[in-house]
Amino acid sequence: MNITPDSVIYVQWNISNLNATIVFTWGIMVVIAGFSWSVTRNLTDSPNMSQRQNLLEILVDGLLTQIRETTRQNPERFMPLLGTLFIFILVSNLLSVVPGFKPPTGSLSTTTALALIVFLAVPYYGIRQYGIFNYLSGYLQPTPFMLPFNVIGEISRTFALAVRLFGNIMSGTMMGAILLVLAPLFFPVIMQLLGLLIGVVQAYIFVVLAAVFIASGLQAHPKPKES
Repeated sequence: MNITPDSVIYVQWNISNLNATIVFTWGIMVVIAGFSWSVTRNLTDSPNMSQRQNLLEILVDGLLTQIRETTRQNPERFMPLLGTLFIFILVSNLLSVVPGFKPPTGSLSTTTALALIVFLAVPYYGIRQYGIFNYLSGYLQPTPFMLPFNVIGEISRTFALAVRLFGNIMSGTMMGAILLVLAPLFFPVIMQLLGLLIGVVQAYIFVVLAAVFIASGLQAHPKPKES
């Protein structure tokens, strides 16, 4: 039993290899890009819009509402990042029901990369809003002695974000494989349905936590004084 898609290697080149994580990550990106292109090429404001456009609009509207409620700020500027993260994680988790598919979110390297994106997004939005000096000075609040603790806090929550997603997806895959051996006719169906629910919930939790981190990063740093 392969616990992580990193261990499924298709091609080996000396010290580098092409594993399932890379293959299915690119596959998901192709699926998302293809679906987006098929929907956006014929956008319409007519009531007789396609089901795909209707689905996309419901998804975007729901994400905007959730981001607005979480950050208490204008959600449009966060939407490209958080929306992309949500859709990628959601599609990756939902496709786990396809036989032979290895969800990239079951790889610690993938979840770490996603968490690092959030880690870099926090100072990106903070510097854009307050300027680099005002943002960096926030790490010295309430006293300069808090600098190492503030930095450690940023790193530790990034690590927790990566491990949380990885652990939930990996444990679901392992439980499904174990039950498939013990009761191959009944339990796998239940686990597949439960896995779909968990996949949606984990995508939602990841994005909500990312929004919370970004919002808290903006609020924790002093605003520039008005002259």
